[in-house]
Amino acid sequence: MENSSIIDIELWRLISAYLFVLLLILIFKVRGIARQKMLAMAAFRMTLQLVIAGYVLTYLFELSNPFLTLGVICIMEGFAIYTIYKQAGTRLSVTLKKTIAISMITGTAFCLIYFNFVVIHFEPWYDPRYFIPIAGMIIGNSMTGITLSVKELLNSFTSQRDMIEGALMLGAEPKTAVKPYVNHSFDSAVLPTINNMLGMGIIFLPGMMTGQILSGVSPLLAIEYQIVILLGILGSVGLSVILFILLSYKNFFNHDAQFFPEGKN
Repeated sequence: MENSSIIDIELWRLISAYLFVLLLILIFKVRGIARQKMLAMAAFRMTLQLVIAGYVLTYLFELSNPFLTLGVICIMEGFAIYTIYKQAGTRLSVTLKKTIAISMITGTAFCLIYFNFVVIHFEPWYDPRYFIPIAGMIIGNSMTGITLSVKELLNSFTSQRDMIEGALMLGAEPKTAVKPYVNHSFDSAVLPTINNMLGMGIIFLPGMMTGQILSGVSPLLAIEYQIVILLGILGSVGLSVILFILLSYKNFFNHDAQFFPEGKN
């Protein structure tokens, strides 16, 4: 077998990997933690979704159609935005939902276009082998960043309502009154990405790099791709989150600078 070939995992070996799911379910049961059904459902959904994704990607790679590629990106964006709404943990106002959607689409679209025409410059520009995996990583991480930002912002505005209203009564502008909580929200959203960067290459090897190395790609080339992808993720998360923050904080005040922790409808 050549070094560039990748080992094919036989079906029974793939099934044997689910031993760890059963082991964790057993631990949950012994410890009295009611997570067995959730874990089983997560494993089932993960398997089903990845199998479907594998067949869909095979079809898309063979066709290499720009409309299908863009259609997949739009679907990914839609699901990411919907997921943010669901994970917010509270009812979001219509205005805040629009702000989340605008921030998510703008931030990720800018990074994807920049990657296409400046950093990697793959041809054709809609090549699904590059476009879809890169979009998945950028959109997925931006979704996580905005979700963390939304939760932190709403929690801070609710718990620190008296402090914010006190600052307003003393004459502070809305932007100044909420600045510490807005900054903390931004910091909470980008910190996981920064932590990944700190540990990457020493504590762990990222999935994309590992996959490329296993498929026979030179480690140095895999490193180049991983560096630009991670920097793209950092840029996308940072841009999406800062857009959300700059656009959203105004939604918590009316024209008279009255504060509404739940946001205006």
